[in-house]
Amino acid sequence: MKKMLLGLSTLAMTTGLVAAEAPHVPGEIIVKFKAGQEKNFFKSRALSSLGIKGQREINLSYDKLSVLKVSDDKSLSSTLAALKNNPNIEFAEPNFIYSIDPIKANKDLVKKLQKSPFTDFLAATPDDPDFGKLWGMRNTGSNEPKGKAGVEGADINALKAWDITRGSRAVKIAVIDTGVDYTHPDLKANMWINSKEIPNNGIDDDGNGYIDDVYGYDFANNDSDPMDGNGHGTHCSGTIGAVHNNQTGVSGVMADVSIMAVKFLGDDGSGSLEAAIKAIDYATMMDVDLMSNSWGGGGRSEALLEAIQRASDKGIIFTAAAGNSSSNNDATPSYPASYQTPNMVAVAALTAQNGLASFSSYGKTSVHIAAPGHNILSTVNGGKYDVYSGTSMATPHVSGVLGLLLAKEGRMPHEVMRERLTMTGVPVTALRGKTTTASRIDAYNLLTNTRPERSGPKDNSWKSRSMVIESAHPYVDNANDSQTITVPGAKYIRVKFAKYELEQGYDYVRVADSAGNTVEKVTGTGTNYTTDYVEGDSLTINFVSDRSMSKWGYLIQEIEVQ
Repeated sequence: MKKMLLGLSTLAMTTGLVAAEAPHVPGEIIVKFKAGQEKNFFKSRALSSLGIKGQREINLSYDKLSVLKVSDDKSLSSTLAALKNNPNIEFAEPNFIYSIDPIKANKDLVKKLQKSPFTDFLAATPDDPDFGKLWGMRNTGSNEPKGKAGVEGADINALKAWDITRGSRAVKIAVIDTGVDYTHPDLKANMWINSKEIPNNGIDDDGNGYIDDVYGYDFANNDSDPMDGNGHGTHCSGTIGAVHNNQTGVSGVMADVSIMAVKFLGDDGSGSLEAAIKAIDYATMMDVDLMSNSWGGGGRSEALLEAIQRASDKGIIFTAAAGNSSSNNDATPSYPASYQTPNMVAVAALTAQNGLASFSSYGKTSVHIAAPGHNILSTVNGGKYDVYSGTSMATPHVSGVLGLLLAKEGRMPHEVMRERLTMTGVPVTALRGKTTTASRIDAYNLLTNTRPERSGPKDNSWKSRSMVIESAHPYVDNANDSQTITVPGAKYIRVKFAKYELEQGYDYVRVADSAGNTVEKVTGTGTNYTTDYVEGDSLTINFVSDRSMSKWGYLIQEIEVQ
């Protein structure tokens, strides 16, 4: 994904991008009018002063929005501010731009990958010739494409899961992306086909408002052909459902599935908020079971949130890439992954070495699970294959695993699904403090509801101890102060900041364990913030500042121990 976030920080108070600064279609604002107030707005005297010069409607299955065009000589920010204060309007926001940014492998890397060794370990192994190159399905420790030693077994445990189920054509997954090459030899047998639509007759046979939507729909170009001109959507689709045992290419997480191509990102990999909400509405109307979303950008959008919430209300899971900004989504949200809807599953990217990928965004309260997302081989346009990296690649692994669960047990309440997904994941040390349960997705555990034992402190066993540690107020330039806290007999210690106000990204408080390993860096502004824990009976607090700006500082009034 591209330009997911701007101005990222290690830790700050939760905020989104400033609306007018996030990527958006120049001069376009999406508006939702209050019931019956649209006519009053267009009759108002204020209209001409706002510089509104055009309008088009977004007719959704559940609502109607408007796209207002603003004159070039008017400030988008000021117009937005005026619209938000207008009594006729429920919300107004820029027509944000969303995008993808897969990290492609070079040709030498692909050639090297094609020589990767693999041994068949289980009867469930597909006969697809390139299955052995899919470390995310089966990590042998030696099939990572760059030749770097991986961690054997650090994968989604696909082979054991396939002894239980390989999926079902009854499960419908909408890949909301750049489209899908529905003619790809490794995908065409698993493409959803609208049986109620007669192809190419120019008639809306099923009466859903879309003519000839045989494989899905293209909201980037407003036509019925969602063919992928980029490769990203096809790559994601291959991870979900490349056909098994056809002696061709690769294997998806699901051997059997119905992939619906819902295109809203153009061949350049970007698309508008307007197209995104239409795409989600279409997939909701067509009653898919899951929407797989490897894209992001823009700022917080009420229109997009409403579309995702409506999908949630219909029982549809919404997986979303956490982002490729190496950033903390708890501090600076990344949309759509950071929307707190019941159906949301935000996904971070894991490496073959069982670590968080260097590019992956994360969040111990906002990112739910990690999955293979580095050097992933899958289908691309024209019957070909390529290696990409990104949280875009991790997301379809999770989509596919949830698809297996749907095939085995059907739909379940979102809170039950998400709790089971995270608690059946395999604990990964490198993910501590990075996802909600510091876990990697495990397909077999998910299908059998097997829950690995989790070490670490118990949430309800923390005991508070008063302890005042603080900087000067304001603090001095070029500070580098350290203090070690030791609590004899403690197994775990964490720090609670009553308040911190530090120059964002430049001045920080580092919390480290007794070996000097950084557990967390605190920067920016916040109150009543509790850090991640340190294992052992001592920790070090190190305050560092530069000489460009001095702010209030920080105050710690208590620590917590177990």
